[in-house]
Amino acid sequence: MLVSAARRQALATILSISRLHIVAIAALGTLTFGWLLTGRHPVLLSAVCALDWFLVNLLNRVVDLPEDRANAIAGTEFAARHARTLLAVGLGCLGGSLLAVHLIVPAITPVRVAYHALGLAYNWPLWPGGRRLKQLYFWKNTASALGFVLTVFGYPLAAAWGQPLAPGITWATVGCALGFFVLFELSYEIIYDLRDLPGDRAAGVRTYPVVHGMRGAVRIIDGLLVASSAVLLMGYGAGLVPWRLAIMMVAPALQALVYKRALRRGITSADCIRLTWLGASLLATYHLWVLLRLPGADL
Repeated sequence: MLVSAARRQALATILSISRLHIVAIAALGTLTFGWLLTGRHPVLLSAVCALDWFLVNLLNRVVDLPEDRANAIAGTEFAARHARTLLAVGLGCLGGSLLAVHLIVPAITPVRVAYHALGLAYNWPLWPGGRRLKQLYFWKNTASALGFVLTVFGYPLAAAWGQPLAPGITWATVGCALGFFVLFELSYEIIYDLRDLPGDRAAGVRTYPVVHGMRGAVRIIDGLLVASSAVLLMGYGAGLVPWRLAIMMVAPALQALVYKRALRRGITSADCIRLTWLGASLLATYHLWVLLRLPGADL
């Protein structure tokens, strides 16, 4: 029984340190949007995306210790005890993977370098006054959304550059997909910020909940969810977005239902993780629906 409890605790620590839920949704996003936009199955790029988000999240845990303690994030004390080891492993894997992946898919190297440069600027005190990008109002969430754009859209589009897009997909479609994705992803960021309000306030991280309060942040989240669906709806009405992409407007509606329920009793870390796994599950279900050519997938 004690061994079982120890194993469960070890597993919980590993999942928290790696932020597996974020790794999973990013990798599935690359797989799904890559196939949707290019007509190819970017399995390797999805794996690279998973590795890159794992490394950025690992390095993030090393510098987020004060706010993670305040927010009672699982695995924080483990990260504090092994900070130097985690930093060495993270940087070593990053350097090795940049070289290895460049030998296989050199087209994505500039995008990967940009992503990891953004990650360093986001997590580490490289800005005037020893501030991190994540401490700057507006830029915190925008930078995180840009990280997802670089990996989910940038990797497959860079790898397929110069080749035709998928049937029925134009660059206007790509623009609509980007608009939807960024708005929707920002809503996730602010929901996480609601969870992290005490720690962010203590650490001087100027998130929307810290600056505008709980009610103001909720209004921003709701506006982002409505706007993300509206992008797809208008794109579909204008003939720029095929039905197989427009159907993604279901995701913001489901997210609204789930997060509103959690909001009534106070959003916790477990709520955010469940919400992210819901998004990952929707991406997996969507990918299978289109891949298997089920009814409506080709409309």
